Amino acid sequence: MDDLVEKPPAVSCQNTEVSKKAVKVCPINVYIWDMDETLILLKSLLDGTYAGVFNGLKDTRKGVEIGKRWENHILQVCDEYFFYEEIENFNEPFLNALSEYDDGRDLSNYDFNNDGFGVPYDDSSKRKLAYRHRSIAQKYAQGLQKVLDQEMIKLWNDLYNLTDSYTDGWLSSGHALLEQTLGRNRILAPDLVSSETASGSMDTKCQNVNVLVTSGSLIPSLVKCLLYRLDCICL
Repeated sequence: MDDLVEKPPAVSCQNTEVSKKAVKVCPINVYIWDMDETLILLKSLLDGTYAGVFNGLKDTRKGVEIGKRWENHILQVCDEYFFYEEIENFNEPFLNALSEYDDGRDLSNYDFNNDGFGVPYDDSSKRKLAYRHRSIAQKYAQGLQKVLDQEMIKLWNDLYNLTDSYTDGWLSSGHALLEQTLGRNRILAPDLVSSETASGSMDTKCQNVNVLVTSGSLIPSLVKCLLYRLDCICL
């Protein structure tokens, strides 16, 4: 019977020598942020509630006007550069949701205006929507500086600065906080550092990640990330 049982091979001490170096896994720290009315302001500007909490110290009319300018700017960028008017009724939770329908076609000369996208929402339309999502992802990765013309960029920068001034640095403070929590690789706490760590035998840095959540539709949310300058510091 013993001959039928496979015995483990003999193991030498040399082959199984365990390193004396400490093995410690530093987890990724994930910070989850609610985008709307936390990192950015829009609704509270439009309805005057932001100014209202200052009991007359803030010009409510000015706040509403700033909110309207943001609303118009967001919709303009959505429609002119991110196909929002076409795909508003075909919202997906993320840009690669339809990647299985994308055949990888070169889109450099693709005519989005005349490809017949729309109803019925069949496999052909899903493929055309996947093309649009891929184009949007490319523009998002490039950033608005390479997408918008100089006039639009100036309007955007002026509006951002005006909003930041009116809100006493709300936008820039939020951005700075995200930069801080991003951490650029944070050093471990002293009680987690062993002698091996201190001698350089182990990486002592942790990675921090900022993640945005929102209940908004995909395309306006992406455009908000770009316009409020959150794209480079959040996922």
